[in-house]
Amino acid sequence: MKLSFVIPAWNEEELIGATIASIHQSAKGFDYEIVVADDASDDRTSEIAHELGAFVVPCNNRQIGVTRNNGASAATGDILIFVDADTLVSKEVVEETVQALNSGAVAGGSFPKFDEKVPLIAKLLAPCLKIAFSIVGVAAGAYLFCTKEAFEKAGKFNSKYYAAEEVHLSHQLRKQGKFKTINSQVVTSGRKFKQHSNTEMLITLILVSIPGIRNIKKRKKLWYGERE
Repeated sequence: MKLSFVIPAWNEEELIGATIASIHQSAKGFDYEIVVADDASDDRTSEIAHELGAFVVPCNNRQIGVTRNNGASAATGDILIFVDADTLVSKEVVEETVQALNSGAVAGGSFPKFDEKVPLIAKLLAPCLKIAFSIVGVAAGAYLFCTKEAFEKAGKFNSKYYAAEEVHLSHQLRKQGKFKTINSQVVTSGRKFKQHSNTEMLITLILVSIPGIRNIKKRKKLWYGERE
């Protein structure tokens, strides 16, 4: 079993180094690679990724789902693990991922926790969403894993969507076999709560969470907007 960690990135020079370092530390003892799909960054994202031993795939999409697909196409492992560029992965997360796959799962995820203080609404919603995602069988975008075979059969990330692409893919992956939400949690940045209002975050959360209205087909500035 070879693990391919796929990181979509756009102007992530501040955080991607820590993400890659966490994977190197946590994946010791496993056969693995790190693939960074660099979506036309104009900072040092690509250079930092190279320096830290990642294989960099240049692309120009301004669409995170398609960028993930580009990274997956270059991956050589039979297991794909999609990790956001602002997310830290622990050894427990990797070990539990491998255990889930060895136990028959074809896909799954880790619901993230935030690395810093976030608004009260986020603190209140997070535990409820964690339970809901586990029950429904949906992976959060920060960490999603699947076999490459299941990924291909599920149709990859749907290029129609600019948000909630991991929700759509999760539904398709469940049709391929067992879906497992692991207990260990990755740690992701709470920066979006600093850069956008609570109202904007709540509206986006509703749009990507409720069936029937989650079909966001326009670019959202939460993903490709200005960064502090």
